[in-house]
Order: sequence, then C-alpha cells, then structure tokens
Amino acid sequence: MDVKIDTKEKFTVFTPGEMEISVIMAEKLVDSLNANQGKDVPHLILNMRNVSKIDQGAAHQLASTQSNFYEKGLSFVICEMTEEVAKVFESEDLLDLMNTTPTESEAWDIVQMEEIERELLNNLDET
Repeated sequence: MDVKIDTKEKFTVFTPGEMEISVIMAEKLVDSLNANQGKDVPHLILNMRNVSKIDQGAAHQLASTQSNFYEKGLSFVICEMTEEVAKVFESEDLLDLMNTTPTESEAWDIVQMEEIERELLNNLDET
C-alpha cells in the first residue's frame, strides 16, 4: 500500500496514496500505524484526503486502532475524510466514536492540545 509518511516534532502524518482501502489494505496500514507506537514520536494523524472508497471492515479496523491508541495514552486523529468515506463510518455507527477533523491543521491542533492535557494530568498525578 502506498503511504506517504511525514514526521513532525510532536506527531507523524500518514497519508494513504490509494483511492480505495480494502480490508487487506487496512491490515497493512494498521500494521504501519501500530509500528509507530514504539517510536519517539508515537502520535498520529491519518490524512484520508486521497481515499474515496473504504470497505466497512476497513473502517472498523481503523476505528479499533484509533481506540487502541487512546487506551495507551497516544493521540490518533483522522482528517480530511471524503464524504463517501465519512458515510461508511457513519453507516457503521463509528463516526461519533472517533476523533476526526475536516482539515489537517485542525488535527495538528488536537494532537497538540492532547499533549498539553497529558502533561497537565501527569503533573496532577505527581502532586
């Protein structure tokens, strides 16, 4: 699967180059996303601007992966979903459970706010 990876200071942006994500392709993408958890910059933004079609099973895999990131205290925001892709997530009742933004810039803001929140919570735990 063709994926552009752009590592920033606080997060990494994954941008699939494919127009369609099938279940098999999602498995490979999820493996790449999960591998990022052990890196120095584990927080993710998944930019879906190029994706115009996604299988229901692939949508469930991405939603589950995002949930797993948050359970581990890591950020994972999905941005720039096309209307067609958003409809699949919505039809599977996943969209309301997920952290999504219309633009990549807004996703950056969320990751940075979550980082500040984690730091504040850690400071509270230490007192």
